[in-house]
Amino acid sequence: MALLETRVAPEWVDYNGHMNDAEYARVFSLGVEALMDAIGLDEAGRRGHGYTIFTLETHLCYRREAHEGQPLAVEVIVLDRDAKRLHAFFEMFDTEGTLLATSEQMLMGIDSEAGRPAPFPAPVEAAIGELPSAAADAWPELAGRRIGLPPRR
Repeated sequence: MALLETRVAPEWVDYNGHMNDAEYARVFSLGVEALMDAIGLDEAGRRGHGYTIFTLETHLCYRREAHEGQPLAVEVIVLDRDAKRLHAFFEMFDTEGTLLATSEQMLMGIDSEAGRPAPFPAPVEAAIGELPSAAADAWPELAGRRIGLPPRR
């Protein structure tokens, strides 16, 4: 099920005629906001809990081009979590189900008043438990990759 559905905006298209690389990051950022809404950290939830989420790290992988007006859908899979961190894997698809990009992210729960990491509030923790998740030995193929050149022979 899609966490976020959007379309490639005209201003996201670059001189190569497809969605600019920075705009993929924008769509995944909107995906994080949709995830926050889904786990009870929408505007009212953030205010009520005094709690938010920060992105600590992201690894974006471009698979296919996206073009102006093209519908996009973002899905999320939880790879791992602890009391205050969420290791999430976002996938961006077109309407035919073709994988366009992935974004692996480490998200940190933050006490808004203290400005410091803090455990997820109980209702948020429960909602995270309802998200799709992958077993440690069954991560998506593109998750957990490291960037680097192949070994020289």
